[in-house]
Amino acid sequence: MKPLCFVLMPFGRKPEGTGRIIDFDAVYNQIIRPGVEAAGMEPIRADQEEIGGTIHKPMFERLMLCEYAIADVTGANPNVYYELGIRHALRPHSTVIIFAENTTLPFDIAQQRGAPYRLDANGGVVDGEGDSAMIAQRLRTANENTHDDSPLFQMIDGMPRIEVDHAKTDIFRDRVAIAREYRDALEVARRQGVDAVRAVAADPRLAELRNVEAGIIVDMLLSFRAVGTAEGCQEMVALHARMPKELQHARMVREQLGFALNRLGRSDEAEKVLVEVIREFGPNSETNGLLGRVYKDLWEKAKADGQRIPARGYLKRAIETYRAGFEADWRDPYPGINVVTLMEIQDKPDPGLEALLPVVRYAANQRATRDGGSAGDYWDHATLLELAVLARDEEAAEEAAATALALVREPWEPATTARNLRLIREARETRGEDVAWLAELEEALADAEARMMAK
Repeated sequence: MKPLCFVLMPFGRKPEGTGRIIDFDAVYNQIIRPGVEAAGMEPIRADQEEIGGTIHKPMFERLMLCEYAIADVTGANPNVYYELGIRHALRPHSTVIIFAENTTLPFDIAQQRGAPYRLDANGGVVDGEGDSAMIAQRLRTANENTHDDSPLFQMIDGMPRIEVDHAKTDIFRDRVAIAREYRDALEVARRQGVDAVRAVAADPRLAELRNVEAGIIVDMLLSFRAVGTAEGCQEMVALHARMPKELQHARMVREQLGFALNRLGRSDEAEKVLVEVIREFGPNSETNGLLGRVYKDLWEKAKADGQRIPARGYLKRAIETYRAGFEADWRDPYPGINVVTLMEIQDKPDPGLEALLPVVRYAANQRATRDGGSAGDYWDHATLLELAVLARDEEAAEEAAATALALVREPWEPATTARNLRLIREARETRGEDVAWLAELEEALADAEARMMAK
């Protein structure tokens, strides 16, 4: 039976002190995980901090019961430091600290023997194989001696050492295996539809969510979202009501609740949830993007109902909300593309559109060519598609559409893009422009949605 190694680190793409954007998922997959496995250990990664920094029972169990731990302190992520502090208080040794080369460590841990890994100027991995070997060696060394690496146990005589009951460790291992089982089951179920996801969620072992890992709960929430149906959104709202209070309050979970409520036509409730998140945490590209969608939907409804003046007000609020989200993080083109699209479809196109368009285009190009020029994801190229449409560049629009359609994962992705293109097409038709080429792109997106729904 392999020893368990708990990995404490950020998730996704995050900035660090020098301004570089680091892809921590790539660091995990190319450096940390191979290193842990080469040391003969089984890696377990902490739940994504997008859950909102929620620390609950399963997280404490991992910090206490995993025989080894790796903490990546790059970027001074507060969740990682909090978890590292708990680990040092619980375990006298077997915790390895790693960081990107040239990271400035705070005084508290600067004296600890850490291991640097190498990244290039763009935050990409330089030598995954070499750095993995270094991590494997550090873990083997930790396995061969009982030297205390916790500053608490080094400096304070008589610190109590916890003796872990083997029965408790066995139960913990069973839970880890169950967590993997559910994640695998949900990955399959989300491609099969809402009934399949519902069947996984109905497992009796998930009845009491207080004892279920936050990561599994959030996987269920996002799996119901991924099916792209009203039923899925209803299940999201119902699942939220069953969650532990601390998880209900997490920003990411509240954002998803707002998304589901809006898709169910409960726009007032969705607006309230998302406005409260922004009031508590400040403007954010994700939260503002979701709230902007609420106002965008209200604008479309008012417009369809012939309510010209209310429609104008909702459109204005949507533009302001998306813009605040883009200004909160210029690197995220999602709220930016919505700003420039809505500026375009106003009765009189906003004169600020020409100034903002290059900024959004730069952010979108940076996102689409990250990781040394790899393909990016669907949304990267869907954004480039919309930008090409706004620029009336048919050739670039077709090229971006072809790339985006090859990267579709969920049916609601092309449906969302087709909706935005329709709004642009209708606005331009009203002005007397030839928009036949736009209709062809919409049709291709609709076909992609239909294919994904048929799978």
